Amino acid sequence: MGPAELVQAAAMARRFYLEGKSKIQIAEEFGVSRFKVARVLETALERDLVRIEIRVPAELDAERSDALRAHFGLRHAVVVESPAEAADESPDPENLGEVAADLLGELVNEGDVLGLAWGRSTIHMAAALDRLPPCTVVQLTGVYDAGTAERGSVEAVRRAAQVSGGDAHPIYAPMLLPDAATAAALRNQTGIARAFEYFDKVTVAAVSIGSWEPGISTVYDMLSDEERARYASFGVAAEMSAHLFDRDGRRVGRDLGERCITVEADRLRRIPEVVAIAGGQRKAEAIAAVLRSGLVTSLVTDTAAADHLLSVQAGPRPALERADPDD
Repeated sequence: MGPAELVQAAAMARRFYLEGKSKIQIAEEFGVSRFKVARVLETALERDLVRIEIRVPAELDAERSDALRAHFGLRHAVVVESPAEAADESPDPENLGEVAADLLGELVNEGDVLGLAWGRSTIHMAAALDRLPPCTVVQLTGVYDAGTAERGSVEAVRRAAQVSGGDAHPIYAPMLLPDAATAAALRNQTGIARAFEYFDKVTVAAVSIGSWEPGISTVYDMLSDEERARYASFGVAAEMSAHLFDRDGRRVGRDLGERCITVEADRLRRIPEVVAIAGGQRKAEAIAAVLRSGLVTSLVTDTAAADHLLSVQAGPRPALERADPDD
C-alpha cells in the first residue's frame, strides 16, 4: 500500500473500529462503494495496520471456556487458570469459588430462588459473594456434619441471603442418615419440610462434584468400608448432592438417596440453571460423568480439569438437553 492508501485505510479503520460507523456511512464519506470499504478494512487487518485484541482477566481462559461450552453443550462454561503453586492432584482450587460467585451475580435475577448444595466449592463461593439481586436462598442438601453447620452449608445459605437481602431456608440436618426411616422422619420435620417445599421453585442452583475416593467425595467419607465397596461394585465414578453416577452419567446406587437429606435428581433436572463448581485433575473424570448425566447446565472449572474434559467424548446427549441417560 502506498502512502495515500495507508492514510485512507487508517482513516476508514478509525471510523469503523473506534467511532462505530457503518461501512455504508464510511463509503458515503469517502465516495467509494461499501465493498471497497470492506476490502480496505480486510487489507488493514492483513497488513497489521489494525490489530484487534480480545482481553479478559488473566485468570480466565476464554479459549478453553468456549471450547468446553461447545463440547458438552453447556449454557455457560468458565475455565480458570489452575494456580501455579497448586499440586496437580489438588481438587477445587479456592479461586473457583470466587469466579463462581461472580457468575451467580450474573445469572441470578430479582425474585429468583437460589439453591445451594453442600460442598467445599459452594462454601468458598458463598464466602466470596459480594452482590446478588434480592432473592430467596434455600439449602438443597443436609450438612456433612451437623456439628460443623456454622462453618458449612447452613452458613453459606445465610451468607447468600444476607448479600441478597432475601429470605434464607437452611436445613439443620445431616446429609446422610443411618437408615431410610430416620431420613423420612427428618424430612417431615417442619423446618426441613419448609425448605423442601422450595425445591420446585428453585431457578438457579450451585452444586459441587466429588470423585469416588477419600477426601474428594463427602458421601464416600461418610460411608463404611463395606458400603463403599458395594457402591464401587456398581461402577461409581462420581457423586453430586448424594447422587451417584457411573462414567456414562447413569445413576447407580439409588437406594442411597433414601437415606439422604437432599434434592431429588428429577427436581434437579427441572431447575433451569444448575451450575457445577469443580476442578483439578483428580476430579476430571467425575466432572465428565456428571456432565453426561444431563443434570448440569453450566460449569466453573480450571485448566487442569478442562484439558481432560476436552479430550473425552461428551456423550450422545449434551448437558444442555437435560435428558436422562437411563431413559
